[in-house]
Amino acid sequence: MSKIKTLLAIVCLATLQPAFAQEKKMPPVDPSPMDMAYFPVMYPYVCKVKGEPGSLVARVVFSRPQKKGRPIFGNLVEYGKVWRLGANEATEVEFYRPVVIGGRQVPKGRYTLYAIPSENKWTVIVNKQTDIWGAYKYEQSLDLVRTDVPVSTSDEELEAFSMVFEKASYGANLLMGWDKTQVSLPIRWSDATASTGKKRK
Repeated sequence: MSKIKTLLAIVCLATLQPAFAQEKKMPPVDPSPMDMAYFPVMYPYVCKVKGEPGSLVARVVFSRPQKKGRPIFGNLVEYGKVWRLGANEATEVEFYRPVVIGGRQVPKGRYTLYAIPSENKWTVIVNKQTDIWGAYKYEQSLDLVRTDVPVSTSDEELEAFSMVFEKASYGANLLMGWDKTQVSLPIRWSDATASTGKKRK
């Protein structure tokens, strides 16, 4: 009888297990989904999958709020106030080698990016504190770099806040845009192997 009872118990547990699994609900899709940009651009696919030469220099992780017909800069994103550069968690950038931003050396490591937008320029901030929600706990004392970059206006209206790296003669630019507003943050290096893995001669 004990063997029969054991078998019945196993059958019951096996039957109940799917029911328990169904009770667990996944969270809904975030209206401001998280995204990631690399330099070299599309590094995992281009270098890891296709096998093209290149060494990873930078990666930025950010959330992408949507315009949804709203006026953005000077309204939803207020001028003169520290902004998380997206939504949800503050945007983070990781450098896999030392770089220069705004004339300041930035060591290899992970940082938070903020911006203070105004009509004609953004003050872009590289801050040493990480894993921050919004800009509510922003600490200016932990700023590593503050640099001003000019605002440009695009004919294209971006529905979602966007960030992407582009190659430049001195290193790379981090392009940021939303609605019809765009800025470009220069990121410099002098000797290194950002896109080819070879030192310049």
